Amino acid sequence: MSERAVKKPKIIAVANQKGGVGKTTTAINLATALTGHGKNVLILDMDPQGNASTGLGIFPDNRTLTTYDLLIEDAPLSDVSRETSVTGLMIAPATTDLSSADIELVSNSRRVFRLRTALTQLHRLPLDIDYVLIDCPPSLNLLTINAMVAADSVLVPLQSEFFALEGLSQLMLTIRQVRETANPKLRIEGVVLTMYDRRNNLSRQVEQDARDTLGELVFDTVIPRNVRVSEAPSFSMPVIKYDPTSLGSRAYVDLADEMLTRHTAVRQDA
Repeated sequence: MSERAVKKPKIIAVANQKGGVGKTTTAINLATALTGHGKNVLILDMDPQGNASTGLGIFPDNRTLTTYDLLIEDAPLSDVSRETSVTGLMIAPATTDLSSADIELVSNSRRVFRLRTALTQLHRLPLDIDYVLIDCPPSLNLLTINAMVAADSVLVPLQSEFFALEGLSQLMLTIRQVRETANPKLRIEGVVLTMYDRRNNLSRQVEQDARDTLGELVFDTVIPRNVRVSEAPSFSMPVIKYDPTSLGSRAYVDLADEMLTRHTAVRQDA
């Protein structure tokens, strides 16, 4: 068996049941930053809004096969996945069809394992994938559970605002339940603070609370509130490509660096 066939990419679910926390932005830009290290990355758009797809220039008219077809119709991953304008980055796009997947999966006895099964086909993609980032919907539904069952770890974007930590307990409970029932190897990749404003006392207080509560799970890198990050999706580009020198771009490059350093340390300790 070839090295290509046995290689196991690292699968990370980017999840937070709260919307508007920078989840999709983090998935797109972290993926792009990883390609800068020579990594090949696949984004799985599991959000019916399809924002990750649009943000990488895959518009609805061009989404012939989607993650809905992957989960419900057993479409091959190689047929669903598309190359993007970012070298080394592919995406399996989503449309609003995905919003009905929860109902359609209910009667399936293997409903929480559908995505894990689909990802056994990763070796058939034209790129030798190193990382899979799953952009989860802003809810703890069957789509998010499928992502967690398929993943090695969960990355949690946490908006720097009041009550930011309030909903985190339910997410952590869900992760623990998935670990106990369907994926014992699932762990928390880390928590990344997003939309951070160093001039704002509230942002600093949220950061302090997060670090006091979650300790080393919180990445040192924080993602600032930055106009370039907000503008980039309207041009269907990651901010790293839209404005590489912006504070937001540099922050996502730093986040990728920090994540890769953590992964290297884990491998050396193993």
